[in-house]
Amino acid sequence: MTQRGSALNFRDFVDELLAVGDAVDIRRPVDPTLEAAAVTRRVYETRSPAPLFGNLTGTEPGFRLLGAPAGLSSRTSGTYGRLAAHFGMARDTTPRELLEKLIAAMHAEPVAPRVVETGPCKEHVLRGDAVDLERFPVPLLHQQDGGRYFGTYGFHVVRTPDGRWTSWSISRSMLHGPTTLVGPAMPQQHLGMIHRMWQEKGEPTPWAMVLGAPPAALAAAGMPLPAEVDEDGYVGALTGSPVEVVRTETNGLHAPANAEIVLEGYISPDETAPEGPMGEYHGHTFTERKPQPVFHVEAVTHRSDPILPICVAGLPPEENHTIWGTMISAAALDQLRADGLPVDLAWCSYEAATCWIVVSIDLRRLAETGMDERRLADAVAGSLFGSHAGWLVPKVILVADDIDITDIDQVVWAMATRYHPGAGEYTYPDAPGIPMVPYLTAEEARSGRGGKAVVSCLLPEHFTGRTHGVPTDFRHAYPAALQRKVLDHWADYGFAAPGRPAR
Repeated sequence: MTQRGSALNFRDFVDELLAVGDAVDIRRPVDPTLEAAAVTRRVYETRSPAPLFGNLTGTEPGFRLLGAPAGLSSRTSGTYGRLAAHFGMARDTTPRELLEKLIAAMHAEPVAPRVVETGPCKEHVLRGDAVDLERFPVPLLHQQDGGRYFGTYGFHVVRTPDGRWTSWSISRSMLHGPTTLVGPAMPQQHLGMIHRMWQEKGEPTPWAMVLGAPPAALAAAGMPLPAEVDEDGYVGALTGSPVEVVRTETNGLHAPANAEIVLEGYISPDETAPEGPMGEYHGHTFTERKPQPVFHVEAVTHRSDPILPICVAGLPPEENHTIWGTMISAAALDQLRADGLPVDLAWCSYEAATCWIVVSIDLRRLAETGMDERRLADAVAGSLFGSHAGWLVPKVILVADDIDITDIDQVVWAMATRYHPGAGEYTYPDAPGIPMVPYLTAEEARSGRGGKAVVSCLLPEHFTGRTHGVPTDFRHAYPAALQRKVLDHWADYGFAAPGRPAR
């Protein structure tokens, strides 16, 4: 029996978006070469409903694309509605509620997947000469891109040679030929770690790629969980139900039974090919092509009328920021709490392209520690920059807990009025970091170190647990009873949108 619900069934996720008006079924002809991506980029920038392209030119009838699967919404029913649907949560879920659910699952007992005989992903099975990736509507996403990208919103499945650890990992993949893909497998990523284990044995890496995955599984694959933690068990804990998986056709791995498309085969131990350029998560496109591992596809299974989800990377917010950034935020907050630091919340501002994380400091607890600014900055850097989450994000911004760090306007205000130039920035040139950050020098990118900083927007009195200035806004400048009255009667005043903000 097929698992149901938006968290564990991608088709249910799409149907739910359509039902509430947060997706639009586009029936006019659309070209997968640039046009679908251009529409999707415009969707991100206007916070429009997710586009479901059902009439794609130059491809087989029935094949579809879904753009902006975790884009933000302008609908009054929830800015984060698409993101919340990945976890089966209500559309009006707040960022804090999202993070607490993700963290709670990190500390729950893992729920192992359930192996089933078959599932929707096996409705069509193609092997050998029948494999042709060019049958699918693989999109060209940006006119500067060096190729068409099949995998921008899916995850890789690999397993260690001894079988003790199965990793679900996100990394892009570019179409290289009818039966091959090419893409990164960085050694600091779990995909690269496991690929290296097989290389050391001189053997190809058994591999699968899941597209149109259960949304909660896709999100978990992008979460910086510790090495040797199986994402499938985390997804079971997160959703309260074991993920149903099926055995792949050729290599003994397991993939979610509800997936839209599963590619399977192996990663060559030594073969590489040029990959890129591609518009990146940080919002830039560079011209370099780099040699990356080649992925050989020996079988393809897919649902009838399959839907290929796409992320059109670029200026935020898109899925690299909404999904990846949220999962990083949860892991970072959990790490800071585990190290006993006086934090209230941590949040990768979507608008900052996963290049900074803002940490609000509990001022009462800060005063109890007796820390000064330098000690606090060093403690936060020590906690985060040595972790997988902190490896991904180069800058940390510290603010007081009177700032709603999920509101970028408040973060900008805090930086403008509370950061003291020359006194509030602490750099960590030896800290490890992801080499894809655009401002890194060539040496920093090569060594994987540098470009890391903690920026403090804390005022001197904050370290005593108090502040002499109160934000002059709706939340702080009016009595609580009056705030409730205004919110309750917002429509009565003649305003169309509800007045209750998400916190």
